[in-house]
Amino acid sequence: MSFNEQFDQHGTWRREFALRLKLLAEWMKDHDLLDAAVEERLRRLETQVRSDKVMVAFVAEFSRGKSELINAIFFAGYGRRIMPASAGRTTMCPTELGYDADVPPCLRLLPIETRLQTQALMEWRAVPEKWTRVDLDVNDPAQLALALEKVAEVRHVTKEEATALGFWHDENIDDNPLVGADGLIEVPKWRHALINIAHPLLKQGLVILDTPGLNAIGAEPELTVSLIPQAHAVVFILAADTGVTKSDLAIWREHLITEDDENISRLVVLNKIDTLWDSLSSPEQVQAQIERQRSTSAEILGLPVDQVIPVSAQKGLVAKVTRDDVLLAASHLPDLELALADGIMGKRQRILRSAVATGIAELRTEAGRSIHIRRRDLTEQMDELRGLKGKNATVIKHMRIRIEQEQIEFDTSGAKIHAVRSVHLKLLRDVFNLLGTPTLRGELAELTKTLKQPGIKFGVKKAYSQTFNRLRGALQQSQTIGGEIHTMLMASFKQLNAEFGFSLQAPKVPDMKRFENDLSLIERSHLQYLGVTNVLKLSQADFSERLVRALATRLRVVYESALGEVELWNKSAASQLDAQLRERRRNFGRRIEAIERIQNAASGLDERMNEIDVQEDELNLLDSKLTELTSHLAGTPVSSLADVVDLDVALNQHEKRDAQDTVLDISAA
Repeated sequence: MSFNEQFDQHGTWRREFALRLKLLAEWMKDHDLLDAAVEERLRRLETQVRSDKVMVAFVAEFSRGKSELINAIFFAGYGRRIMPASAGRTTMCPTELGYDADVPPCLRLLPIETRLQTQALMEWRAVPEKWTRVDLDVNDPAQLALALEKVAEVRHVTKEEATALGFWHDENIDDNPLVGADGLIEVPKWRHALINIAHPLLKQGLVILDTPGLNAIGAEPELTVSLIPQAHAVVFILAADTGVTKSDLAIWREHLITEDDENISRLVVLNKIDTLWDSLSSPEQVQAQIERQRSTSAEILGLPVDQVIPVSAQKGLVAKVTRDDVLLAASHLPDLELALADGIMGKRQRILRSAVATGIAELRTEAGRSIHIRRRDLTEQMDELRGLKGKNATVIKHMRIRIEQEQIEFDTSGAKIHAVRSVHLKLLRDVFNLLGTPTLRGELAELTKTLKQPGIKFGVKKAYSQTFNRLRGALQQSQTIGGEIHTMLMASFKQLNAEFGFSLQAPKVPDMKRFENDLSLIERSHLQYLGVTNVLKLSQADFSERLVRALATRLRVVYESALGEVELWNKSAASQLDAQLRERRRNFGRRIEAIERIQNAASGLDERMNEIDVQEDELNLLDSKLTELTSHLAGTPVSSLADVVDLDVALNQHEKRDAQDTVLDISAA
């Protein structure tokens, strides 16, 4: 399958999974299996699947055919170019294409002058009034293409203004833009562009990042320390006739190489192979020339040859629009789409489905505990009732007195349970403090102070290293405290289990190691700015300010994710205790009710025992259905769109029983 086809299939799976998850939540709510921890896991699973994004970043120096390649892969269905792709420089500012259902189709543009202020790009996203908005008509390709030409708009400024905006450096004359005859310098009019359209792929979670050339990339730290590193794949475009130029190599070395990076996340496109098509050369000679460029490029960039893909984006677009299969094959565009499908989508699906499977298993365990508690209580009741067989009224009366006494003792034992919760919450507060925003801000204070020093910033590399070591130390400390909490919970739960017949199990401590790995990735993405080549750039106060703000934004995401895991862990432990307390109180009520019925009627004992048998059968059926529904979720196949529509209708009409039957019918099919 092509990338588009595989992404479409992935989108269908995500929508279907989210709908099934809603049905499961309704079913669990009907059967009183939806405690706080289960509800939180359901919410997280739904959010994870519904909001899952796949970002593909297209990176290149200008005039490499990057925008044309985006047109060919994603927008050929419009029958024309959508992204501006004429000769010379087109995309002048970083451009994100995505879909947000809460925002009407539009192009939003952030003025380049915002670079003169210290706010990070993520902060500007929260200030919509600072963006210039252009409404888009997605049903009019001509209007759409015309509107998107605005990302190519430029301004002409003085050298002083260009320096302030980060596009001119007296120390690096060779990398500076050309000065016009009027002494003015051409710079982008916009700092960042957001395109929101309901393209089928974008609706399903694809985000396309179109980046400008080296000069613009280097001037925007947030691109290189946040957006590009977080992309699930980077497509780096070269020109087939020039191969790897000096500026290409600079982009690759400074912004795209990271340690421990999986090769699958980097694809190199040798674009414009049609410039090598020559009627004076045989097809074999042309192919040999392409292969030489391919091998040479792979060697220079340190990649396997099969990750350098020769393509003609322009011919591929023409072939798709004119439905010319021969030209499409000659353009090699399907080869690139296949590499994207196998690489990006294959990897992304494996990661998401693995995470989903883990979440479902934890959900099944949480919900299964309630069923287990009910089954155990029924067993105890049955044993108790069997012991009354053939006994006289006095024995039955004493039995009631004993149950009431147990209930009183249980109600007065709340102090012990409260003590467990108090110690648990006290230790948790220490973890919350370690991972909270104030602590993160404090840890960054020294680094911020170092970066804000005027002139050459000596010791900045040391400050970076020390900051990240402290951040990793905080995660390790929270892991240690988590271990202490787990040990305390195990001992407390063991005591409560022995004293009250509970079946409490201390949940597994969240693993902070993956968040440490995230920190290491962020640290490595910043190292490019700490070398000798960037000393002069770091000496600029505004650049340093933007750099540290971009860093803080990304670190906050890591810490908030870690804190979220701890909160879910806490809910899991607390919900177990709440569920067992609730079930135990219900159990006392049912036992007393049974005794009353036995006292009031000779046949009451047999009736109650028969009722318990029926309840046990219902519990077994409930457990079986829970296993069936969760197992089916873990391996949900992509079924027809009609199934998805049927499920959606069932949800909207709130026909719970019918919806449950729909899930089981599809499962059986």
